[in-house]
This record gives sequence, C-alpha cells and structure tokens, in this order.
Amino acid sequence: MNVTIIGLTIVLILVLLLPFTVKIVEENLEPFLFLMGLAAAFISQVLDRSLFFKALEDPIHITLAVLIAGLLFRWLQTPIEKGILGLSRAIPSRLFIAFVVIILGLVSSIITAIIAAIVLVVIVSVLRLDRQSEIRLVVLACFSIGLGSALTPLGEPLSTIATSKLGEDFFFLMRLIGSDVIPAVLIFGILAAVLVKPRKDQSGLSSSLEVESYGEIIIRAIKIYLFVMGLTLLGAGFEPFIEKYLLGVSPLLLYWINMISAVLDNATLAAAEISPLMEAPTIKAILLGLMISGGMLIPGNIPNIISAGKLNITSREWARFGVPVGLAAMIVYFIVILIFG
Repeated sequence: MNVTIIGLTIVLILVLLLPFTVKIVEENLEPFLFLMGLAAAFISQVLDRSLFFKALEDPIHITLAVLIAGLLFRWLQTPIEKGILGLSRAIPSRLFIAFVVIILGLVSSIITAIIAAIVLVVIVSVLRLDRQSEIRLVVLACFSIGLGSALTPLGEPLSTIATSKLGEDFFFLMRLIGSDVIPAVLIFGILAAVLVKPRKDQSGLSSSLEVESYGEIIIRAIKIYLFVMGLTLLGAGFEPFIEKYLLGVSPLLLYWINMISAVLDNATLAAAEISPLMEAPTIKAILLGLMISGGMLIPGNIPNIISAGKLNITSREWARFGVPVGLAAMIVYFIVILIFG
C-alpha cells in the first residue's frame, strides 16, 4: 500500500467516524468536509488550478436554488400555510396525506430537498395529528424527498456531486434512476395514506413556525456552497482510492455496503465512491443504496436532519419506524436490481 492510499484511507476514516462521534465536527460539518476535501486532493496531488475553479463552480446552481427558494418561501409562508389548511379541509384526509408525500418528493428536485423539508414541517404543524402519525408522515415524506431530490443536480448535494463527477448533463440522473425513483415516491405516498391516521390531536409534534430571517437563509446557502465545494475536492482526491478498491467490486455488494448512509450523509459517500470509470449499473446501485438507506436514521440525509430538528423528533422515534421501512425498501430494490440490472 503506497503513501497516497494510506493517506486517503486515514482521511476516509476521519470522514466516516468524526461527524458521528465528535459533536463539534457534527455541528461544523461543512468546514470539516471542506478541510478533508483539501487534504484528500493534496494527498492525491490533484489540487491544481482547474480543480480549484471546478470546486468554485460546482456549488453555484444548488446554492442559488436554495437561496431563491428560501427567499420565496419566506415571502409566501403565510399564504402557503393558509393554502395547506384549506386543501386539507377540501379533500379527503388520507388522499391529502398521500399527495403531500408524493408532491414533495417530485418537486424537491426543483425546489431542493431543504425547502421541501421546511414545507413538510409547516404542513405537519398545520395538520395537528397525533404524535405517532406525524412521525410516520415525516419519515415517509423524507424517504420520498431523499429519493425525488436526486433526480436533478438542483435537488440535493448528492445529485450535484454525482452529476459533476460523472461529467454528465442536467437530466442524466433522471434518465438513469427516474424509472426506479418515481414509482418509489408513489409507493411512499400510498404507504402514508394507509399508515398515517388522519385524526386531529393536540399531542402532536411541536415546532416553531416563525418566519426565517434573511440572515438564516443566507447562512444556509453559504453552508451548502461550502459543503458542495468540499465534496468536489473530496471526490477528486479519492479517485486513486476508487480505482484501486471499488472499480471491480460487484454493484450488488456496493448496494448493501452503502447502508452506512443511514448514519452518514449520503452526499459525502457519493463523493468518495462514484467515478466516471464506473459502468451505469454500478453507479445506479451505488445511488439507490445511498438514497434509500439515507432515510433510515436522522443523520442520513439533509431533509431528515431539518425535519427532526424543527419538529423535535428523537433518534429513537425516527429509527423505530424508519429502519424497518428502509430495510423493506432495500430488499425490494435489491430484487429489482438483481432482476433488471
């Protein structure tokens, strides 16, 4: 094992362990990943002018999407809340719940997973269901958002990084995984209609519906920019590691290995695993494994973190429902990959 691989192995261990075990790293994930990305690029000796400018350019579109969507939501929050309340009264409750999960999943690829999660929080707060039903609605909706947002580079950092690393166009992920993702979004909507009790209850999740300040919106956009910039550097730096250890690995094995996405943000793992040298079935298996397992626990995906934080959902409450749902989805898609490739 040469010095480069040893160095990258150390960086990988730090990236996998520290955000999960050290609170100060968890609270400052964006600058931490940026530093780890710089370290990986330096160790691999790929930190040149072109990579630096690529790292500056990659986050622009998703950052602008997060910023613009955040501002629009701030200005329109009151009419949105009134519209949600009106719709929830105008159509059957179970149908409304299904629509929430499906529509948020599908539009998250345009409005971003972050804004979709904030809208979800507003909807849950307006509905005022019992706590168990609200937790089920949030978890199922976050599975849907986590899948749907990956269909375009605007949706979430995972799709931004995957599209950039592969050098593909805006609709590449839609073509690659759209036929797998869209049915899953519909199924999560149906599950929500069946499993969420639409009875009103005052014991539901508590959240603050205060309008976000301009400062909060801007800081969130800056964090996303730094996050994606760090992932670009991390992905470029890990190319030697990928070429040595992952290119020959079975897509089915990578699919199950990526269940660690349940405890680690899936965009970080995408940056460390995906390579343009991989074939489409391998990339597909990696992405589906990351996206599905990312919904199982709170740290696995951005919408989980936002929703759980704003609605005060504990890790145990999330896991009690999210883990069995995620495992069932993983098994179903493993069979799909096995049969259809």
